[in-house]
Amino acid sequence: MRIPLNIFFKDARLVFKMDELGLDITSIALPAAMALTADPIASLVDTAFIGQIGPVELAAVGVSIAVFNQASRIVIFPLVSVTTSFVAEEDTLATASPEVKEIENLEMGLAANSENKKLIPQTDLVENTYKSEPLTDTVKSGNGKRKIPSASSALFIGSILGLVQTIFLILAAKPLLNFMGVKSDSPMLQPAQQYLTLRSLGAPAVLLSLAMQGVFRGFKDTKTPLYATVAGDAMNIILDPIFIFVFRLGISGAAIAHVISQYLISIILLWRLWQQVDLLPLSFKHMQFSRFLKNGFLLLMRVIAVTFCVTLAASMAARQGATSMAAFQVCLQVWLATSLLADGLAVAGQAILASAFAKKDYEQARATASRVLQLGLVLGFVLALILGVGLQFGAKLFTNDVNVLHLISVGIPFVAATQPINALAFVFDGVNFGASDFAYSAYSMVMVAIVSILILFVLSWSHGFIGIWVALTIYMSLRAFAGFWR
Repeated sequence: MRIPLNIFFKDARLVFKMDELGLDITSIALPAAMALTADPIASLVDTAFIGQIGPVELAAVGVSIAVFNQASRIVIFPLVSVTTSFVAEEDTLATASPEVKEIENLEMGLAANSENKKLIPQTDLVENTYKSEPLTDTVKSGNGKRKIPSASSALFIGSILGLVQTIFLILAAKPLLNFMGVKSDSPMLQPAQQYLTLRSLGAPAVLLSLAMQGVFRGFKDTKTPLYATVAGDAMNIILDPIFIFVFRLGISGAAIAHVISQYLISIILLWRLWQQVDLLPLSFKHMQFSRFLKNGFLLLMRVIAVTFCVTLAASMAARQGATSMAAFQVCLQVWLATSLLADGLAVAGQAILASAFAKKDYEQARATASRVLQLGLVLGFVLALILGVGLQFGAKLFTNDVNVLHLISVGIPFVAATQPINALAFVFDGVNFGASDFAYSAYSMVMVAIVSILILFVLSWSHGFIGIWVALTIYMSLRAFAGFWR
């Protein structure tokens, strides 16, 4: 198989040029990255308010948020990623020229007896990339709105999953908290269960809003989700002190404020989407549930593999004692937070590539892949420099413990040096998702996880804290290589 190394150097002199492609990437990536960082910032403010109540309440809320986020993450990533690609393809075909539609119809006819369809010729940039099913025709509805079947499907699936998550978390709150180490005699149990139960009421809004964010990303519109997210998070920050201190609702007030903010985000996005897309009920055939479920299940496998690797690394650090776990937690949160910037580029790459593939514009696909990978590499080196220097001084913002600070200093070189690798891995994910190559993304990630888990067990046992970070570096390197190989 020909591996195009020149993809990193193709038109490299144009990497920062604000031409049509550069403006397209920037207009998608920048708001996406800002929207991704808005919620963690709001959560930090949330944590600061809750911390004023007491340490028990702060710890209880921390455990509850971890449970809620873990349950949400399993379904959020597949739903958003699949929706973005499907909507981008359908929206592009809806506005495609007659020539492009004629080619698409011809290829669908030729592939009618085949389960898979080659997306790009063998001699092109991405080889052996497949699509699962022919796209459904997309047309303008009678009221002038776009008729995008995947948009309606995503909203329906997101709503159902949200309701299921709410019921599950309410009924299983106590067992889940016990599993997380909050036992029946713990003073954290009552406030943790109370917060998790109330917070669960917002699950339908969370999944519905994220499904709609996937739709807007497919339209290459990341500004609308940004505005909605900022409005919701601002509402959360305003309501927090009112409910917690003025109404004296404590952590219940914090949970209620967060739920209200999530429903506000959903209402804003639904209102904007209703203006652009015909969301009236479609036939079962047009809803394409089989296509969503098939690819969503593949990405679910991928999310579980990724989550298990990182969770296992944290578990290995915890087994080495409180000092090791505290240092690992600081390094890990910084390590993960910086990935949000690369995720913005991945979103841009996915949306533009999905559109280019739908139009059979492989030259644009090549140019887009090269540009986002080059920008990802540059971003990675910039982050490496900033973290390598800044974290040496910034570590004291997290703790004053000398032993913890020493271990953080040991982890800093790994956190900094892996930034270019991480950026490439995330951008490669966006490239593969843009090609709707969900099967390869899932299977390759499972293989990477199996190898990484074995390495993690061996190195954490033989080299302790350093071994864990060496294993995580190998894990991200394998992820980046898997994306590059495809």
